[in-house]
Amino acid sequence: MMDLGLELWVSSLIELSKLRWMLGSGESWQPGTPLRLLFAGYNGNRNTGADVRVQEMIRQVRHVLGDSNLELSVLSHNLEWSRGYFDSVRQVKLPDVFPPFLFREVGRYHGVLACEGSMFKSKFANALSAMMIGCLGIAAAHNRLSVGYGAEAGDMDRFLKSMCRRFCSDSLVITRNEESQGILGGLGVPTELGTDTAWTFEPHGPEYGEKQLKAAGWDGRTPILGLCPINPFWWPVRPSLAKLTARTLLGLYKASHYRSIYFHHDSREVREAFQRYLDAWSRGIQAFQQNHRVFPVLIGMEALDRISCEKISHSLGGAPCFVADQFDMYQLVSILRQCHLLLSSRFHGVVTSMPAGVASAGITMDERLRNLMRERGHSEFLLEVDDPDLESKLEALLPKLLSQAEEMRAILGATVVRNLKVMARMGVYFQQHLLERYPEFPTRSGHLSWEDYLPPLSSNLVSLIETYE
Repeated sequence: MMDLGLELWVSSLIELSKLRWMLGSGESWQPGTPLRLLFAGYNGNRNTGADVRVQEMIRQVRHVLGDSNLELSVLSHNLEWSRGYFDSVRQVKLPDVFPPFLFREVGRYHGVLACEGSMFKSKFANALSAMMIGCLGIAAAHNRLSVGYGAEAGDMDRFLKSMCRRFCSDSLVITRNEESQGILGGLGVPTELGTDTAWTFEPHGPEYGEKQLKAAGWDGRTPILGLCPINPFWWPVRPSLAKLTARTLLGLYKASHYRSIYFHHDSREVREAFQRYLDAWSRGIQAFQQNHRVFPVLIGMEALDRISCEKISHSLGGAPCFVADQFDMYQLVSILRQCHLLLSSRFHGVVTSMPAGVASAGITMDERLRNLMRERGHSEFLLEVDDPDLESKLEALLPKLLSQAEEMRAILGATVVRNLKVMARMGVYFQQHLLERYPEFPTRSGHLSWEDYLPPLSSNLVSLIETYE
């Protein structure tokens, strides 16, 4: 019921924003002044994938539109955890109870870019999707630029779906796969096909990752097996004043408390499913180690993954853990790219490792990894988190991954280049949409190649383009 109350609250503020605009509130962009844009996402939580996505969106928008023409801001739940990110863009603290904040803040900008990958889903938290719809809806209500960038859509509850249909019909959502485009198109939301924006990210150089791994016991020669587990069963997160009261007064619900009024899904069935998942990882890896010499490392792509990483580390005799609460995105992806093999339940664990040619397999909880592996032609390297035969399938999968690692490298490179081209097209779509709203905005002229719509690329990506274009 609290989810519904939150969704109704956001909806009413979007309607009120529209009324305020009709009565003359707010000012539109004027030629000769900076275009104020707000990047709204799940930042400041040390979720490496979310932070990398937004970092690259900012770099791309700056490059396409010209930094001198822009005044950029980005939302962050925790300003300390996002310190040093986003190229000196102004960071704005996002409160946990966000509807009044969005009502006050969004109207100050000439446009909003909603940045969350899982933008329209009930899988993780209705509150997060309601926030994304709130940002897009309030911007559209003020007749401002309203764009979802690199978004994905999945199953939504009935009211969330109704919000999306009602309040995003004047937005443009550039999706990261055809499946999401189909879902949003069915709700009357204008879409274009894009991709994720993490493809252009460049971490610290390989010397950083090598140094950290050697300090953790790697001999510099043994193949590294990277492991990115999660807890796939404690979603969605939901608000609960009753649980918050019980936690405050009686100390209950500590294990499932996410933050503020929000709590993870928890039950005996959830805990048992999580333990089966952890056991399958541990036993499958142990069986692989009996016949193959590898150096396993646990990589927590989000701070929340520490529990999963430490549990598997313990079962593997103390394998090193590198978790996002102690390593920033530049450090963590540098470590990730030193791996020879990767087993991941994190979508961005796979995406950010692919430019380095790391052979990867997935254990997925939703359609994100499923869509990516299908695009790569590697659906046979994908398992499901709740598969009752996960352990035995994992025992068969890891030797196959090792044997096909070199063959896979070329496919990964070609997939990266293909997505770079799609990401460039996103820059074109965004610029065209901007000019429809603000036709006097200054843009570049002359002959431009597709690379001109990407942020500056690393030498590694340039080399991949030269090889696989």
